[in-house]
Amino acid sequence: MSCYLQPTQYQTYGLAPDVTSDWITAASSIIDAHCRRTSLNPTQYTERLRMVEGSQTARLSHLPLVAVAPATSPFVSIQARYAKPRRGQTVYPLQEEILWAFSLPGAWTAVDPTTVDFVPDTGELVFPLNILGLPYNEVAVTYTAGLATLPSAILCACAQIVKNAQATPGLNVKSSKIDTLQLQYFAGALVDPTVEALLQPWVSMRMG
Repeated sequence: MSCYLQPTQYQTYGLAPDVTSDWITAASSIIDAHCRRTSLNPTQYTERLRMVEGSQTARLSHLPLVAVAPATSPFVSIQARYAKPRRGQTVYPLQEEILWAFSLPGAWTAVDPTTVDFVPDTGELVFPLNILGLPYNEVAVTYTAGLATLPSAILCACAQIVKNAQATPGLNVKSSKIDTLQLQYFAGALVDPTVEALLQPWVSMRMG
């Protein structure tokens, strides 16, 4: 479970030194939920994505991409296939005949990550054509994304959520343990515009 502020940082970010860890854990959980991800720390994700029709690109949900030592690439594995086209997608008869002849439809093929170009800032992936010179239309990517070092903006957001919770009627009570579900109930008030602005760069683009 994420815990974005350490006791030695409480006073730096405007919290009382006697704040209990359950406040920080609950606030960190709210941050993860708002950002639609498991954690802002480096975490492994697997996504199945449809290619943009007419191109060989797909976009990952969670940023920034990061390699966890001893790995030198954020990608753990990449697979691709020519799946059944969706309604409205263009299908060329000759292409379909070639794919069926070689039993390619629906079969996953491992893709060498070094052949895939990617843009770290946007999470866009650019894939090569398959061995027949034909495009894939679905990919499965296992990768690592997150922040090796948390920036001050996230620490400020965590502290602000705790302050908002302590100032919210019904939550401003002495307790040995704060119920995370209770804080989630008040999340609309706790994640105020200031917190939203602080977290905006790390909100995932889609659920994944």
